[in-house]
Amino acid sequence: MSAFDTVLLVAVLLLTLVVAGAMVVGLRTLRRIGTAPAAADPAFIAEKDRQEQSLAALRSAADEANSTIDVAKSAAAAARAEAAAAKAEAKAARAEARRMLDDARAEADTILERAHKQAEADAEQLRATARRSGEREVAVLAATTREQAAEVERRAARMDERERLHTEEVERLAERERQLTAASAALAAREAALDQREAELAEAEERRRRELERVAGLTAEAARAELIEAIESQAKREAALLVRDIEADARSTAEERARHIVVDAIQRVASEQTAESVVSVLHLPGDEMKGRIIGREGRNIRAFESVTGVNLIIDDTPEAVLLSCFDPVRREVGRLTLEKLVLDGRIHPHRIEEVYDLARQEVEQLCRRAAEDALVEVGITEIHPELVTLLGRLRYRTSYGQNVLKHLVETAHIAGVMAAELRLDVPLIKRSAFLHDIGKALTHEVEGSHAIIGADLARKYGESEEVVHAIEAHHNEVPPQTVEAVLTQASDACSGGRPGARRESLEAYVKRLERIEEIAAGKLGVEKVFAMQAGREIRVMVKPEDVDDIGAAVLARDVAKQIEEELTYPGQIRVTVVRESRVTEIAR
Repeated sequence: MSAFDTVLLVAVLLLTLVVAGAMVVGLRTLRRIGTAPAAADPAFIAEKDRQEQSLAALRSAADEANSTIDVAKSAAAAARAEAAAAKAEAKAARAEARRMLDDARAEADTILERAHKQAEADAEQLRATARRSGEREVAVLAATTREQAAEVERRAARMDERERLHTEEVERLAERERQLTAASAALAAREAALDQREAELAEAEERRRRELERVAGLTAEAARAELIEAIESQAKREAALLVRDIEADARSTAEERARHIVVDAIQRVASEQTAESVVSVLHLPGDEMKGRIIGREGRNIRAFESVTGVNLIIDDTPEAVLLSCFDPVRREVGRLTLEKLVLDGRIHPHRIEEVYDLARQEVEQLCRRAAEDALVEVGITEIHPELVTLLGRLRYRTSYGQNVLKHLVETAHIAGVMAAELRLDVPLIKRSAFLHDIGKALTHEVEGSHAIIGADLARKYGESEEVVHAIEAHHNEVPPQTVEAVLTQASDACSGGRPGARRESLEAYVKRLERIEEIAAGKLGVEKVFAMQAGREIRVMVKPEDVDDIGAAVLARDVAKQIEEELTYPGQIRVTVVRESRVTEIAR
């Protein structure tokens, strides 16, 4: 009996008990009604009606209980039928499973038998293959053994031949030793004869020397000193002539080749030159704007100079003010700040600070964009961001009036052309030339020369040692040791020495000319000195009786070397020594 059948049975029993109880209550009620007096009491009638209603309700409940019992019985019958069907299906499933198991066992036996047969066939095939392989290996071993035996025989023959040759060599060496012994005896005899001959020659040389001293009236030491002095003077003159010829030949070929390379590089790099100054001019819409810039009691101009660090010069110049500052970046920030304030019209200390921040950010963006454009123009892609920032600051930095960033671009192009002509590493040399003046971005903040500062920066931000050395050696603070450093120096000189590239103050120009003339005039035998072509050529007139042709060449070299060591100048200075002899006679 299943759990569902048990539940149904319990429900039927409960319903039966409920119906029985209801019937007992109804019978008792009817019995009380039959024995009660038939009075016309309203309460009795109401109680009777209520009891009748209760009896009707009990009957309806009994009917519902009977219907529920019938439904439960029918459900129990259906459940029994489903259970019987499930049992039948289970029997059928067990029978099907048993049949499938028998089929699987039969198929497994078949497969196992087939596998045994296949394994036996494979084993037989493997045995045959192993047999054939063994036979082949035996044949190979036999052939190898025969070859080894033949090799042993050949080696034995070679050993016999070597032994025979060795015996013959020993015999030859013995014969050679006998010959050497005889030769040694002959050489000993000759050496004895030569010693005797040398002694005779020494005695004859001594007699000849005494005879020469007696005839010449000089000792051997005095004659040797006089001869050495004459030979030394002649050697110096011949050496000077040879050096002059070699230098002239080398100069004619090297200068022609170098001039060709430099001229080609300069012609291919035709960049514009921009002269910068330390003063910027800002034009105003009217003179009344000057009063607004100054402010009440000068508070605006004081706030502007305090915030920007730029001196604001307001004079009688109509509709214009001057901004003066040694730092070009700070001067440009001040100029933009004042320009924005004039356009806006609101000028007071708080507004000056706000506009100054905007102008500073704008100048920083302009500097970075200028550095990126320069890097793209030169062809450099990988560089540290801090170096890019420092390169951007060079947009407003000048050297002798020449814009430093443009100078770097021009120097890189010239160095690249030279490197290509000489078949060198073009990217490395262009990078060295482009970064050689990077230290000028920090010359106001760090103490030292810009070459050493730039080398430290390049080393700090991961540049190669070739680039670092080229930077620190381009002004000879460090002796140049690589071809990159030499080409960086040459391209820097080409860029800065071109006419119009740089300018200098009149005072510095005059001092440089005076010093050049002083250097040349201080040499022995100099009569007059003339500085020509704006100090790019110097002509030295010498006294012909004090300086000969060789001395003139030495003088020109000494003057050029001293100028290189003492002076700083763009480009190069040509030193020409003129030696002239004049003879005048009057015919009467």
